[in-house]
Parts: sequence; structure tokens; C-alpha cells
Amino acid sequence: MPARYHVTEVGHVRRRFMDCGGTVRSVEACLLQAWTPARNELHRLTGRKLSKILDLSSQVIRSEKLAVELEYDRGGVVQYRVESAATSGQVLVFALGNKKTDCLARETCGLATAVSGCCGKSDCGCS
Repeated sequence: MPARYHVTEVGHVRRRFMDCGGTVRSVEACLLQAWTPARNELHRLTGRKLSKILDLSSQVIRSEKLAVELEYDRGGVVQYRVESAATSGQVLVFALGNKKTDCLARETCGLATAVSGCCGKSDCGCS
């Protein structure tokens, strides 16, 4: 992400859904939404301001055990898992991991649990 990003939201997201096998599931995460202004906009979020936003977010984020995800616009809104965050000098560095979809009811759908790939075949080349 460009250095001129701005954290616009910090949220506690709860998602309740039914998988393709009929099992009701739920997941929770802390979602950071980032926005990148146009190149000609002189707008930058300082570390102090980000720290203040994160401190204020304790009103909605009541657990430090939630997975953290980052959402931002890259020609379409994308989400990444935040695998770690660290400082390097005066720079905040997020290590991001891709989110992936999967069949959550492999046995019900007739897919072997050890088989990889998007279509259930180990040799399809799509994993």
C-alpha cells in the first residue's frame, strides 16, 4: 500500500453463515479498512493519529484474540489476513497473507479431505 494510506474504519466483524453441507458456522475478526487518496491529495495518516484511532477502537474491539484483516481498494475491494505487524524505525510494517476459499463440507460434498485443488482433483492444476 502507498505510504499515503488512511485507516478509515476499525471494526469487529461477525459473520454467521451456512456452509454447502448445511452446517451453520460463525467467524469473528477485527477488520481494518484502509483508503488511499489520489496522488494529488496531500493527506497522510501519522503514526500518532493511527495510534489514537486504534485506542478509540477498543470501544468495539473488546478482544485481542481476534484475527486481524486488512481491507483496501486495489481497483476493487480486497481483504488480506494480517499475519504480523512490527515497527522498523518509524515505519509500521504489516505482513499480509492472502485469504482463500475452500469447501468446508468436503465429506458431505463427496470430496476427500486429503485432496487439494479447487475441483477436488489433485491433478487439476488449480490449487
